[in-house]
Amino acid sequence: MPKKRSGGGLSPTQQAAKFLGVSVLAGAVLAGIALPAVGALGLAAKGSVEGFDALPTNLKTPPLSQRTTILDAEGGTIATVYSRDRTVVDLKDISPYMQKAIVAIEDSRFYEHGAIDLKGVLRALNKNARSGEVSEGASTLTQQYVKNVFVEEAGDDATKVAQATQQTIGRKIQELKLAIQVEEELGKKKILENYLNITFFGQQAYGVEAASQRYFSKHAKDLNVQEAALLAGIVQSPSRYDPVNDEAEATKRRNIVLNRMAQVGDISPAQAEKAKKAPLGLKVSKPKNGCITAVNDASFFCDYVHEVFLSEPVFGKTRKDRAKVWNQGGLTIRTTLDPQAQESVHQSLEDHVNKSDSVAAASTLVEPGTGRIVAMGQSKPYGYGKNETEINYSVDHAVGGSNYGFPTGSTFKPFLAAAALEENVPATKEYASPYDMDYPSPIQTCDKPWINDKSYRVENENESEVGPYRLKEAMAKSVNTYFVQMLADIGLCPVSSMADKLDVHQGNGDKLPQNPSALALGSVGMSPLTMASAYATFASRGMHCTPVAIESITQKVGNKQKSLEVPKSTCSRAMSEKTADSVNTLLQGVVDSGTGKAAGLSDRDNAGKTGTTDERKNAWFVGYTPNMSGAVWVGSASQKVEMKNITIGGQYHDLVFGGAVPGPIWKDAMTGALSGKDSPSFNLVDIPDEDKNKEKDKDKGRDKDKPDDGNNGDDEGFIAGLTDGGTGNGGPGGFPGGNLIQGAGNGPGGRR
Repeated sequence: MPKKRSGGGLSPTQQAAKFLGVSVLAGAVLAGIALPAVGALGLAAKGSVEGFDALPTNLKTPPLSQRTTILDAEGGTIATVYSRDRTVVDLKDISPYMQKAIVAIEDSRFYEHGAIDLKGVLRALNKNARSGEVSEGASTLTQQYVKNVFVEEAGDDATKVAQATQQTIGRKIQELKLAIQVEEELGKKKILENYLNITFFGQQAYGVEAASQRYFSKHAKDLNVQEAALLAGIVQSPSRYDPVNDEAEATKRRNIVLNRMAQVGDISPAQAEKAKKAPLGLKVSKPKNGCITAVNDASFFCDYVHEVFLSEPVFGKTRKDRAKVWNQGGLTIRTTLDPQAQESVHQSLEDHVNKSDSVAAASTLVEPGTGRIVAMGQSKPYGYGKNETEINYSVDHAVGGSNYGFPTGSTFKPFLAAAALEENVPATKEYASPYDMDYPSPIQTCDKPWINDKSYRVENENESEVGPYRLKEAMAKSVNTYFVQMLADIGLCPVSSMADKLDVHQGNGDKLPQNPSALALGSVGMSPLTMASAYATFASRGMHCTPVAIESITQKVGNKQKSLEVPKSTCSRAMSEKTADSVNTLLQGVVDSGTGKAAGLSDRDNAGKTGTTDERKNAWFVGYTPNMSGAVWVGSASQKVEMKNITIGGQYHDLVFGGAVPGPIWKDAMTGALSGKDSPSFNLVDIPDEDKNKEKDKDKGRDKDKPDDGNNGDDEGFIAGLTDGGTGNGGPGGFPGGNLIQGAGNGPGGRR
């Protein structure tokens, strides 16, 4: 092995290589072609050591892209994702057989020459000249490493990859100059280690560790001689010598490597013959790349983590910068996903809704007081085939969700109630609450008053729902006219302000419009994550915590680990404890004896609210315990399916209600998620019941024309002024139809 001179300069061999870098010999052979004499002379006339010295000498070595592992809260693997499947390992963690095999077949004099192998150059030039064609090259292993660095830096940019691999004299001379630098700075062992970590071995495997796992399902340090020879042989042409697709060709190539190892003295001829008789011994591990491979229906949560990473400035100034970090990989992302809760959500959705159904369901669970997302799933699997989707129905459009989310119906009413309580409206407040009525007008907004200039009307679910009602009964029965009167009493601005404090926003990220339909009856689209997170505020006695999915991230750059800063949940008081406790008391009545009775949990304190929208295109149940909050949405993503006379999960429904389909999904999901966990209690307040001796039995007829599903009927009425809930002309929650696009109308509209 050549040595440096005591003064730190290049060895005689390296000096010779430097000169040859601009010679006809180097130019011709390193380009892999036998140039005609005139071309060679032209290069010689222009070339000089000075010109060679003027070439750049700094090899930019980007961190090698590696696989990223996404873990759940307990450290279990959810999925691995990568732009290139690679795990960087130290040379000591690579089998000696592998080290010898790659040197033997790619550059047998690697330890004897410098950046260029002069004997190899002469041999290749002679052979190519005699054959009249390119039959042998002369690139050393070091030069190959430099070329691979260019390819790695190019990433998936086809133009840059082509530039990095173009067979030109200029490119080869540049590689030679940089190879000399690499030899001088790194030394042979480090070059070999880097080469084995950067090289492509086919089957999506970059680097010897990934290749060893792909073909033999073992670590690179455990490769035996014939396995090492097989991998070393693949490098020259990963497609031609692919052992998975052409065992015969791969075997022939492996045996050539074994013969070469015997020729250079790495193994004995007897060892080579024995190894050549051995079968390939493949134990192929198929590539498992991307969120589509996630366990327990966690693909959508995995995709959400990816989208959060790309959207958070903490990971880079621009989305492009953040994408570069993600694609570089080497990340270990510890998430908030609770495997028990995720399995429960997955099982509940699977039990209640079939993937082939005309409607879908989505559910998200959030931990109150921390904002940790503990589960996220949906009935349509993650994918690109029939009855599959890559749209995450649980989240906002900006992070992979539908364009606008889905109208929430009466699940919005608790936000209005909270705003009223904060305005010192008593929890015993009574309103006339007729069966139907005009929208009150004017209603004060944060700016100019809203005017009912188109005579919009609102009505309750049944004609028997006639007041007066107090808040407790109105919430349990979800009386529309009661809440519209409450809204008119306090104005739209306090409700808008409460929505902001709870981070309640449309699925496209916009603030809620200030009109009665949106801020009383839930006519605009939102995501299940938004709803679950907002209801968690009630569970945590008024403290709202922004949702988070990532606990920690470490990144492996080369062989070194570093921690990355991650976004944290921010908690702030959205309402007083008294208000939250009052809402909890009101919503406990919904699951005890109201529209959500079928969803109620029997073994712990719980509360919630049902919601159903115009023409029954959406049905919701959002509920919580003191230590978990969850939202379930059922409907058609295109908003074209009316859930009447419909079969969902094998069960027929005349009409779908928030308590009839979403409610049981929520109940089963929460039961499994909370199994074995603490059962804390709410801090309830005393809200006196209404006079039980009222002349009129307001419950009479509530179940008229409804299926006997144990739900006692659902709640939400509709607005008579909306003639076609599919047009969007009656209100801001209308739907022009198709492609998850929800449109904004120009009136108050309505949602049941």
